[in-house]
Amino acid sequence: MTATIKTDIGVITLDEDLIASIAGYAACENYGIVAMNSKTAGDALLQMIGGENVRRGVKVTTLDDNRVDIDLYVTLLYGIPFPAVAENAMSNVRYRVEELTGISVRKVNFYIEGIQIGDTEL
Repeated sequence: MTATIKTDIGVITLDEDLIASIAGYAACENYGIVAMNSKTAGDALLQMIGGENVRRGVKVTTLDDNRVDIDLYVTLLYGIPFPAVAENAMSNVRYRVEELTGISVRKVNFYIEGIQIGDTEL
């Protein structure tokens, strides 16, 4: 699906992949997030062959009222307070997406799927 913004001079259409890319960059700006986890087979394949995909670990759902929900699937660094990392990332993702696209973010969900200690992921 796509999100659209109607202006006086036309319509702006934003693909969910674009919004996911912005959200992925915004999430990775936060200290404590060490990886975004694959959620699709395509993401997993790209990760195996060493490709870069900032949308990995991000799911965007466009709602009927032209707002979006964003799900983030992450691995965090051990020893950092998880609630603080989650709140910072959620706030940053909401701000970046709304500021850059003009699309309203209804909610950002944060799923911690693993922790990393040094070079070892648990």
